[in-house]
Amino acid sequence: MSLSVGIVGLPNVGKSTTFNALTKTQNAQSANYPFCTIEPNKALVEVPDPRLDHLAKIVNPQKIVRSLIEFVDIAGLVKGASKGEGLGNKFLSNIRETEVILHIVRCFEEENITHVEGSVDPIRDIEIINTELILADIEQLNKKIEKLSKEAKANQKGAKETLELASRLLEHLNKGLTAKTFEQQDNEIYQNIIKELRLLSAKEVIYGANVDENTLNEDNHYVKILKEYAKKQNQEVIKLCAKIEEELSTLNTEESYEFLNSLGVKESGLDQIIRTSFHKLGLINYFTAGVVEVRSWTIKKGWKAPKAASVIHNDFEKGFIKAEVISYEDFIQYGGEIKAKEAGKLRLEGKDYLVNDGDVMHFRFNVSK
Repeated sequence: MSLSVGIVGLPNVGKSTTFNALTKTQNAQSANYPFCTIEPNKALVEVPDPRLDHLAKIVNPQKIVRSLIEFVDIAGLVKGASKGEGLGNKFLSNIRETEVILHIVRCFEEENITHVEGSVDPIRDIEIINTELILADIEQLNKKIEKLSKEAKANQKGAKETLELASRLLEHLNKGLTAKTFEQQDNEIYQNIIKELRLLSAKEVIYGANVDENTLNEDNHYVKILKEYAKKQNQEVIKLCAKIEEELSTLNTEESYEFLNSLGVKESGLDQIIRTSFHKLGLINYFTAGVVEVRSWTIKKGWKAPKAASVIHNDFEKGFIKAEVISYEDFIQYGGEIKAKEAGKLRLEGKDYLVNDGDVMHFRFNVSK
């Protein structure tokens, strides 16, 4: 399962610098496989998970295969993007394809870096982009309502109910409110509208507060304002310094941890983004561990064993028989599968088993099914 994060923001807020740092574009040619360019503005990055390294020390596999996350550097947004200003149409089509929006917000003063609006104001910047997303959604929804009106007159099944809810959603958007704050989040009709139209203002948002090196381990005035705003919107804030992330991109894992510790910071921006994105989308990882490879697989929390097996191969779901399961903690404690099995920690689970984050699994399946 791929996870796509669209990085957005006004010009000169540190958006592209963050993208370059997070995707290690500076080291692309020398990297083994942590980075793979898809397009100039897209990149796949390995998901850092120390548990894989601990499993590998026990299993000693030929290779480690980590889950991947896609970052999309979306064209800088300006006022009027929904009407085609700047690269508006390109921006909107790109962001529509992502699952999560990482909204980079400038939270530092620097006279040598011009702000497109003339001053630093995180909330104003956020509302500029939100307005463009809402206006684009209104345009999409108006087209849908026009079509639904014709279908309702023709008494097509479900058209009247969908038209009624779509009209209420349009009224909500016209008030300058995002689709994410619409009160009918759990309504099946609403979910179908979101799925069909991929409304921009309905997407999960993570705010990336871009600060300077001096305020990375403490909240400055702008970060405090942003966090207060995000709390009201039930959104999360990640604090990062794009310049430092660029420096980290040139270091190996051990050097990166030492550098972060010297700054009094526990996690890099990349680690925070991935962890928060997983949480926002309800994603977890399970592992397979063998002499050929130790590998992580990303699934939705709440998936049962057969569905979880399908991310390896569809045949695993179709012919599912049983799943051999050892918790990550037990696998580490007993030093591998054999000792864990001897200790009674290997379980055989059936079709109704809900896979847990960190499960080490092996699937039994019948290829003839």
